[in-house]
Amino acid sequence: MKGKLWQIFGPVIIAAATLLFLLFAPFNYSHFSAKDEERAAVALNSVAFKNQQLKKQALLDPKTRYIPFFGSSEWARMDPFHPSVLAVKYQRNYRPFLMGRRGTQSLTQYFAMQSILPELKNKEAVFVISPQWFDKCGAQPDEFNYYFSNLQGTEWLDSAKDTEVDRYAARRFLQLQTPGKKNDLAKMYLRIAAGEPLTGWQRWQINRQKQLLEHEDQLFSRLQINDNFDRRILPASRQLPKNFNYKELDRLADTIAAEGTNNNAFGILNRFYDKRIKPVGLHRLKGIQRYMSYARSPEYGDLQLVLNQFAKEHVNVMFVIPPVNHKWAKYTGLNESNYQEAVRKIKFQLHAQSFDHIADFSKDGCRPYFMQDTIHLGWRGWLAFDKKVSPFLSHPTKAAKYRINNRFLSHEWQQLKPTERNLKQFN
Repeated sequence: MKGKLWQIFGPVIIAAATLLFLLFAPFNYSHFSAKDEERAAVALNSVAFKNQQLKKQALLDPKTRYIPFFGSSEWARMDPFHPSVLAVKYQRNYRPFLMGRRGTQSLTQYFAMQSILPELKNKEAVFVISPQWFDKCGAQPDEFNYYFSNLQGTEWLDSAKDTEVDRYAARRFLQLQTPGKKNDLAKMYLRIAAGEPLTGWQRWQINRQKQLLEHEDQLFSRLQINDNFDRRILPASRQLPKNFNYKELDRLADTIAAEGTNNNAFGILNRFYDKRIKPVGLHRLKGIQRYMSYARSPEYGDLQLVLNQFAKEHVNVMFVIPPVNHKWAKYTGLNESNYQEAVRKIKFQLHAQSFDHIADFSKDGCRPYFMQDTIHLGWRGWLAFDKKVSPFLSHPTKAAKYRINNRFLSHEWQQLKPTERNLKQFN
C-alpha cells in the first residue's frame, strides 16, 4: 500500500519540493542572453511589462543602450518606420525598450517604474501621453489590475513614506483595486493612505514576499516572452533603404501607406478598418464622440505621480503628444477645440515643472498618412516622431532642475477647465 501511495503522490511531492527549493534557494538566476533582452524589448505582452530582472539587465547593458519608451497601444503599430525598426536598421546608438500596451496609462506606468528605479536614475526616457487617457474616469480598474504585479506593489511599499505623493498613490491604488479584494497588500496600502507607518510584521512580510517574487520573476519570465523581433521588427526593417535618408523614407512611407489604406476614405489601415470598424457598422459611429472632452480627469493627478518619479530619479524625458486622425474625428464628431484644451492643460503641467522636452503632434492629424488608424501614429507620423526623438537620444544631456509642484495632484487641478485665465491663476 505504501508503495502504491508513493507512486501516486511521490512525483507530486518531489515536484512541489523542487519548485519550493528553486523559489526560496539563495541563488541568482538573473542572467539573460542578449537575445532575451532583444526579444523582451519589443515583446509587448503583459509578462514582459511586469518583468523586473530582464528589464533591469537590459537597461544596464553596456553593449546595447536600451532606452525605456513608456506609452500604450501605439507601440504595437510596427510598420517599417516604427522607432524599434529604425533603430535596428540604421544601427542607432540606442534601442527602444517598449513599455506599455493597450490600457497602460500613467498610474500603471508609475507602479511599473518601481521595479527599475536604479536603472532609470540619471538616464533618458521617452513617454507618450495620449490625451484619450484623460476622460472623466481616467484609468480603468480592470486594466490597472491586469498590468499590476505584486512585485511592483511590494517594491513601492518598501520605500513608501508619509508624504503627500505616497498617500495619493496609495489612495489611487485602493480606488482601482478589484472590488472585494482584501489581501495583505491592500491592508498595507490602507495604512500608507492614512499616513500610518507599516508595522514590523508587515515590513517582514514585504521583504519575504519580495524574495519569493523576485525568484519567480527570474525563473519563469523568459519562458513567456513572444518573438516580435524576428517575426515583425526584422521583416519590417528589410523594406527600408540601406542608407538613412528622410526624403527617401518619406517617399517610401507614401507608397506603403497608399497601398495599405485603399479600402476607406479615412486613411486608416485596411486591416484595422476591416476588423474594427466594418463589423460595428460605419453609420453607427457617426457623431459618436461629439460629447467627448479630456480636460477634466483624475489622469492629471496620475500623470503628476509619473513626473514626481522622473524628477526624483533625474530622468531626462522627451514627452510625445500624438494627434487623432482628423478625418475620423470629424466623422465621429470629436471637437478639435476640446481636444486642444486637454493638450494645453497637459503641456502647462509639464512646462510649469520644467519638463520642456515636448514633441507636440496634436495638430498633425490632418497630414496624409500621419496616422495608421483612428488614434495611432504610423508611416509619416513615425518619421516625424523620429525627427524629434532620435536627436534627443543620440546626443544625451543631463535632466533639467525640475520644479515639482504637488498642487497638480489636487482635485482642483484635475477638474480645472484650462482657460488662459484659470491657468494663470493656478500658477
